[in-house]
Amino acid sequence: MDLLLKGKIIVINGGTKGLGKGIAISAAKEDANVVISGRNENDGKEVIDNIKKNTKSEVLFIKSDVRNADNCEMLIKNTIKFFGRIDGLVNYTGITTRGLITETEEKQFHDILDTNFKSAFFCCKFAIKSMLQSGGGSIVNIGSTHGYGGTKDMAAYACSKGAVLTLTKHISKNYAKNQIRANWITMGWVATPNEIELFKSLGHDLDWLNEQGKKTIPMGRLQTVEDNVPAVLFLLSDLSSHVTGVELHISGGFFPN
Repeated sequence: MDLLLKGKIIVINGGTKGLGKGIAISAAKEDANVVISGRNENDGKEVIDNIKKNTKSEVLFIKSDVRNADNCEMLIKNTIKFFGRIDGLVNYTGITTRGLITETEEKQFHDILDTNFKSAFFCCKFAIKSMLQSGGGSIVNIGSTHGYGGTKDMAAYACSKGAVLTLTKHISKNYAKNQIRANWITMGWVATPNEIELFKSLGHDLDWLNEQGKKTIPMGRLQTVEDNVPAVLFLLSDLSSHVTGVELHISGGFFPN
């Protein structure tokens, strides 16, 4: 199973932080050539330096705000210009905010839907156009337990992730004949930088988060980036060549009430 992704061209939408960063680094170690997108050049440079120091894979950072469809197109087109094709796409970009449906303002709604769903939709659009020409590929959408309804105070976030799940099912159903696969990871409760920042704004630190994980997650702890990465690499690889439309739960048995 060495070099699971040897020679593949993998694009990670949101590859500079959290799980996206972990996927980028691990995919490069599996001999994939990696393209990462993000809005922060310093974060992008950090990931590039890590990959170049520890692997022989080629890596490209494309600064882009994928809330804009034109930037989604630019991300995929620049990948193809540099590498000639795209074999895999991971949609990780997302924000987490809190708010009851009765409290959600229009701006907050658009920020969440544009970041979490619109970016995935249009990155998929342009990636699929390329995959139709190159003979197929694999799309992995990073979801959430909240995509199945969510807690009362995460209305817009839950809806955004539910939309990504529907997108995954739509692609898997309609493009399997083109050897284009789409799968969904139900990401559990991970202390990502965004999650830490969110709870910090509510007056809670990382120790508090970890304690909540012990109490809330049936398996007794928060999930980690390392819990999720192997599944993503598998879904990007040829080992999963007949796997599409799958909802793979990595949540320690947790579903929010």
